[in-house]
Amino acid sequence: MDWIEFLDRAVYLPATETLVLADTHVGRDEASEVEFPLGESTDLQDRLTALLATCEPSEVVFAGDVLHQFDSASYGIAERLRDLTEACREAGATPVLVAGNHDAMLDSVWDGEVHDSYRIEAVDPSRPDYDVLVCHGHEEPKLDGTETPACYVIGHDHPTINIEGQRRPCFLFGEGVYRNRDVVLLPAFTSLAAGVEINGMRASDFQSPLIRRVNELRPVVYDADAGESLAFPELGRFRRML
Repeated sequence: MDWIEFLDRAVYLPATETLVLADTHVGRDEASEVEFPLGESTDLQDRLTALLATCEPSEVVFAGDVLHQFDSASYGIAERLRDLTEACREAGATPVLVAGNHDAMLDSVWDGEVHDSYRIEAVDPSRPDYDVLVCHGHEEPKLDGTETPACYVIGHDHPTINIEGQRRPCFLFGEGVYRNRDVVLLPAFTSLAAGVEINGMRASDFQSPLIRRVNELRPVVYDADAGESLAFPELGRFRRML
């Protein structure tokens, strides 16, 4: 899988110089009933800035559920989103926003285009052109007659995995698992989302219609201390080891 790098709740596609993250859920802290600050803004900003410095991407794709609240978008939420997209621009990267099921109000706080899905084209001809379509994953993507991509990169389900009693955000990667095409499911970029533990989940437990052949999905966990990603066997085998 040298065409993709698994990082801190995000992936980097070297052939396209693209950083992809999903489920920032900006404004989740405003929707919470707790009476103390949750540090959402600082956490999102700091981790995104670190990824921008590490990868130096030419574009950053936010793969849906950019916002948390369905029916409102305060000035504070607009300001936080602006801070995130400006961080991208200051690092020389173009921010690209893809809509998720939470993003009914995204047009009100973002003056750029909001995509239903986003096709990524390779910019480095010396590397294989790995054709990727980014969508949120809450519904099946509409290709409108275009050629089927080699891989779908999605969010929506917020996967985590429990290993030796510790829950960790995880990616799920499967070859040919959706209409004979590959799928990469991202964990939620926001650290305020508890996530869904996938250890015992069946296909019917996932919300995304792109996730069906669950036993063929490989969990990938990013180890922040070691600064590397750890790929595990397919879930059908790995469950027996947990």
